[in-house]
Amino acid sequence: MTSATPRRRGRPSRTESADTPATRDRILAAAREEFSERGYDKTSVRGIAKAAGVDSALVHHYFGTKDQVFEAAITLSFAPAMEAPRTVEEGPLDGVGERLTRFFFGVWENPATRTPLLAVVRSAVNNETAAAVFRRIIATQVLRRIAGRLDVPDAELRAELAAAQLVGIAMLRYVIKVEPLASADPEQIIRRVAPVVQAHLTAPR
Repeated sequence: MTSATPRRRGRPSRTESADTPATRDRILAAAREEFSERGYDKTSVRGIAKAAGVDSALVHHYFGTKDQVFEAAITLSFAPAMEAPRTVEEGPLDGVGERLTRFFFGVWENPATRTPLLAVVRSAVNNETAAAVFRRIIATQVLRRIAGRLDVPDAELRAELAAAQLVGIAMLRYVIKVEPLASADPEQIIRRVAPVVQAHLTAPR
């Protein structure tokens, strides 16, 4: 059982709230909004429960601790990025740099997916507990899966270097908003960055 799996800790009484999948989804949606607006430190289980219109015991019932609620919320917010490993399989390795870079910026350029990702990144930067959860998800769900699809030496290190290149640019462009990078044409960035990502992933040692 993963830490994002619901923990059946002290089932709430029927008078507290309906124990249904819809209720769980409502709690998770409220958690994502709370973490997005307040960050990890200022978000509480009580606040999540209030936003979802349930008793805090029901939040613990479904998710366990605050860390586990955060991990579930991150997983939901990060879902589009979880498809990144598939881009490695969609064509020959000599084009993987452009495919991965284009996929990455496609996720970040879409406001619907960028907003929750920004909240996740900001929480991870400002809180070590949140950062640890974020690292675990990135390592297990994205980087190791990409590395597993590369038939090259030092695959995990290569995947991490490629990710560092892309995430660093995302921090400067979308979080810190350094100009002229912040307002540059995404296609211009992709043309310049894709060869570097390609080199990280497939170039000889």
